[in-house]
Amino acid sequence: MKPFRRKGDQLVARLVDAEADIVNLLLDQLEQLLVADAADSGGDPVLARLLPSGHASDPQLAAEYRELTEAGLRSGKADDLAMVRATVPPGGGEVRLDAEQARAWLRTTNDLRLAMGTRLGITAETEPPEIDPSGEGADDDSQLAVYYWLTAVQGSLIDAVAAGRGDRR
Repeated sequence: MKPFRRKGDQLVARLVDAEADIVNLLLDQLEQLLVADAADSGGDPVLARLLPSGHASDPQLAAEYRELTEAGLRSGKADDLAMVRATVPPGGGEVRLDAEQARAWLRTTNDLRLAMGTRLGITAETEPPEIDPSGEGADDDSQLAVYYWLTAVQGSLIDAVAAGRGDRR
């Protein structure tokens, strides 16, 4: 990946084909979570992270909060997801984002990292994987590698957005 850089009013990066495929796969998985029926996905720790309870110590208040906010949260996340999907070049290539698209990318990469981090049990103490030449634990290592790659994508986008704000007061 060529990291995001500011070019005028746009933020530009380049994804190779495998990276574009990974982003699209992650978007598909996130979309499946967001459209799942609440009854079928109840208790899913990823949804608990993506659609947090409004009040941890009062179940009734938390249920009322969820009733008021869940549909809007799901809809907003779905809109962001669609915007990100529309900007990922099929087969890799240049990603060009305006300010609104960049915000959607930031929110969606955050959701993807929350989902992956929850599934992988990532904590503040989790270290990036070291490559094991024997191939043992390769699946977990590759998922961690994708998580840290996604972190780098998000970080480069944050840096590019911030670079454009440096001269604004």
